[in-house]
Amino acid sequence: MSTRIHPTAIIESGAELDEGVSVGAYAYVGPAVRLGADTVLHHHACVEGCTQLGRANEVFPFSLLGSKTHDLKFKGGQPGLKVGDRNVFREYVTVHVATNDGEFTALGSDNVILAYSHVAHDCVVGDHLVMSSHAALGGHVVVGDHVNVGWNAGVHQFCQLGAHSMAGACAKVVQDVPPGFIADGNPATIRTINKVGLERHDFSAADIALTRTIYKILYREGLNRTQAVERLRAHPQAAHALVVGMLEFIQHSQRGLASGENAPAEASRS
Repeated sequence: MSTRIHPTAIIESGAELDEGVSVGAYAYVGPAVRLGADTVLHHHACVEGCTQLGRANEVFPFSLLGSKTHDLKFKGGQPGLKVGDRNVFREYVTVHVATNDGEFTALGSDNVILAYSHVAHDCVVGDHLVMSSHAALGGHVVVGDHVNVGWNAGVHQFCQLGAHSMAGACAKVVQDVPPGFIADGNPATIRTINKVGLERHDFSAADIALTRTIYKILYREGLNRTQAVERLRAHPQAAHALVVGMLEFIQHSQRGLASGENAPAEASRS
């Protein structure tokens, strides 16, 4: 299918549009942008900066992808934004390029970013994120696959959201949310496992039971983080991918894990 460009759209010289791209009325495509095949820019959508979109992305009116970082450490150059396939950016969404020359903010595929949400500089987002309206990821946030970020939730810079985790509506996430867990509140604390989310993605009953065991060790037994890690390493199923993944997540945590009912914030870094 041929490329379709509305006569009022502005496509700067140097922009690359693959087969089947559709650009609506008054949309803007910058000179360093590449739009993958079958991507749709609705009217008044804007893609600028050093931005690469994969196949079949959809950008709704008044969204802005590839804008300059808010980071005051920006020193110039050509930082960029890389986006995979089949992502949806609803109205007024903003996604910024990275801060340093040659580096990229990165989003995977099949993500849905709802209206007025923001993905800041240097974020690394996996696949199948559902990000509700008015939510925001601060700079350098890392998001695993199949994550759900609720309405008006805010995630602090350098936090991690593990795969299959969830941040509830209006959550203020200031520390890392482990894989398969739910965080909620201000500041956000770990409430329970994301049982519904795990079931939807075909985790077995045994895997869900093991996730609950991990949750209890980390959050319900009154252990500090060092003690909980030792307990996980000594667990009979320590070689299971869920336990190995959790230990790796904890090892790479920069801000410590979000606290829980029986794990105060000061203990989460111990």
